Amino acid sequence: MVGFRLKEVPMLVGSILIPLVIGYLGAIVTLPQISSWYSTLSKPWWSPPNWLFGPIWTTLYVLMGIALFLVWREGIHRRDVRFAILIFGVQLVLSLIWSVVFFSLHALFGSFAIVMLLWLAILANIIAFLIISKWAGLLLVPYIIWVSIASYLNYSVYLLNH
Repeated sequence: MVGFRLKEVPMLVGSILIPLVIGYLGAIVTLPQISSWYSTLSKPWWSPPNWLFGPIWTTLYVLMGIALFLVWREGIHRRDVRFAILIFGVQLVLSLIWSVVFFSLHALFGSFAIVMLLWLAILANIIAFLIISKWAGLLLVPYIIWVSIASYLNYSVYLLNH
């Protein structure tokens, strides 16, 4: 990170903790359902193994946190920074809502609708971050790729189980 200063460590740590906490909240509703409800669902042959989701999401949340830091450090006084952070917050909330709707409510089509909104919010987030910091925007690309895969998985599970 160009020009990284030691006094920015708390901001970096906080930026990474924000998505990790949201991920943890999502895991609270998800994990109990994996071996019970989710294991009973028909899934496509290409469905990733359950053990892969945790490491992937953790990695994505850390990348998201670093991206947030790169934008936040440009100055919260800037309108474009505040707007980009708002979009970041929206997509984080949508991600959490998806977990609740899919795993707690078992609403396969409802969760698909939410993941489509999430995908659009991530795209908007990438664009908003790119305007402020090229690296911040690029750090979100693996996230949209994974959510694209997850969206198709959600839709496939819906089709196989309704």
